[in-house]
Amino acid sequence: MRTRITIAAVTAALAVTLVGCTGEDGSADKAAPTKASTPKASKSVDYSDAEKAAGIPAKPDAAKRAQLIRALSAIDPTLVTDEDKAVDNARNQCSTIKGGGNADMTAKARFSTSDHKVTDEEARKINIAVSSVLCPN
Repeated sequence: MRTRITIAAVTAALAVTLVGCTGEDGSADKAAPTKASTPKASKSVDYSDAEKAAGIPAKPDAAKRAQLIRALSAIDPTLVTDEDKAVDNARNQCSTIKGGGNADMTAKARFSTSDHKVTDEEARKINIAVSSVLCPN
């Protein structure tokens, strides 16, 4: 429940931020933002805090990223066709793993693509790989 509230809060904050990026007529504001019109500099810090509260780990360094890509690729190479998306999916999967949700079902939904539907066994392997490589203890 706490995760859903945090995700809703992050979504609302991002929506407000995006609305603030357009001019009065709805077009993108081309002028350089002034200090008065610039959102608080802590917005990115707030987002990171929200991610942390939701159980989403920080973006991995190059070595940990490579380790994660290798682990997912060993399960099925199509899981890492888009490596950036695979890493983002893995970071978000930590939230489900640590939050007590149905991690296998979520992994199937999160990592499946039009080219590859994740099986139950692959979902279990994905959760093992993600939790051992990326999720904080």
